[in-house]
Amino acid sequence: MPYHDLREYLQVLEKKGLLCHVTAEVDKDWEISAVCRQAFRTIPQARRPALMFDRIKGHTIPLVVGILGGSREIYATALETDQAGVWEKWQRGKNPITPRLVNSGPCQEVVQMGDEANFEMLPAPVWTVGQDPGPYHTSPFVISRDPETRIPNVGTYRLQVKGPRKGGFMINPQRNMRQHLRKNEARGCGTDAAIVFGTDPVIGLTSVSPFPYGADELAAAGGIRGEPVEVVKCLTVDLEVPATAEIVVEGRVPFQGLEKEGPFGEYAGYMGAGGNNPLFEVTCITHRRNPIYQAFLSQMPPSESSCIKAFGREMEIRRHLKNNCGIPVEDVCLTESSGATAYLIVSIKKQNRFQPLKAMMGVWSLNIGIGKIMIVVDDDIDVRDPWQVEWALSFRMQPAEDIHIFRNMDPTTLDPSQPPKDGKPVPPPEQVSSKVGIDATRKFPYPPLAVPPKEHLERVAANWAHYGIREVNPQGS
Repeated sequence: MPYHDLREYLQVLEKKGLLCHVTAEVDKDWEISAVCRQAFRTIPQARRPALMFDRIKGHTIPLVVGILGGSREIYATALETDQAGVWEKWQRGKNPITPRLVNSGPCQEVVQMGDEANFEMLPAPVWTVGQDPGPYHTSPFVISRDPETRIPNVGTYRLQVKGPRKGGFMINPQRNMRQHLRKNEARGCGTDAAIVFGTDPVIGLTSVSPFPYGADELAAAGGIRGEPVEVVKCLTVDLEVPATAEIVVEGRVPFQGLEKEGPFGEYAGYMGAGGNNPLFEVTCITHRRNPIYQAFLSQMPPSESSCIKAFGREMEIRRHLKNNCGIPVEDVCLTESSGATAYLIVSIKKQNRFQPLKAMMGVWSLNIGIGKIMIVVDDDIDVRDPWQVEWALSFRMQPAEDIHIFRNMDPTTLDPSQPPKDGKPVPPPEQVSSKVGIDATRKFPYPPLAVPPKEHLERVAANWAHYGIREVNPQGS
């Protein structure tokens, strides 16, 4: 059975020991960010818990972070599977289930209209103290609708808090909501939007993953869950939202409503530039009784956003290469150190010499700006083991023949290495990048590997205690 809501999911995380409560009172304007960064920096990913801040100074609403991407195990738990089963779960999203409209839901237990709708009631932290212009929502699941097809979209975009009734989005040019804004601008009208916080975890994972324009992420979430997402009609805008959400902020992006937003500490580990970006005006806030607020840790990797993006994008790349390009893919790894964006390794069961280059072109055909550096290796290489990848680079690749540099490519979003033009940063719609693809596969028969036979290694591993070998404990550690 799929999770009914965020609360049921949090109970599962607790039972599995994957959620840690921070009971000390914390200040959202500096302390939450520092605590999260210390946890992600010092706790190995495999042992890292999600965090729940129970007491936030000046607020009554608790905050959860890391509940979707604190670790790969947490990510798998969000999909009700283990890490090996994530691919199969995502495959179910190819068979969407239309959301089910219901008359009422817990997300509207408390309704705040007019002046009562105070956007600042939510404990949005200041994430990069001294750099961000103020508090930011990092995990808003933003619902909007194509005015022509009426198909909704769910996406996640950074959202600056600008006052009790106002916020500011930063929506990259290739993101789907941009199309809704453009179409409505051409009609001379604004765009309805609903910002949802705290949902069944599958909805959050579909919100942050790249789906083609025209796909309904709530329907895809239904396919992955195996049951439709229940939705209710908003009270002030023409949209439907998940009925069991914790918090819903309804509002509009006004016609030609642009205002200064940013800068903000971004996934690449640098401050992302600000600019004139879409304004959001609050019309209504609804929420459950005693709601729970959700946030993502972004900024310098490792972070929650890098883990989430890595898993979701790896699934999309793998599906695209297998199903659309016919490439015999074994595994895909977007490294978290590259913000799950810039550095990509793909292993294939190579059948001919053309497939490595075809795999590169297939990845770059996806309109998500990934793989500035892409390496293709054979299927005997573990793409998640840097030793094996570097070994393949060292001894299965000749630089003059196997390194391909391509110019005039779409850029990695918010990449600070984009050179300025006339001393000024180039705006995202005008940015052009280059990309490098490295074929680190074998091109001809190789000598045998210089390692003991597999059966000998397995026999020794099974009887390891027999040899009495222990790890060194360095003095003073």
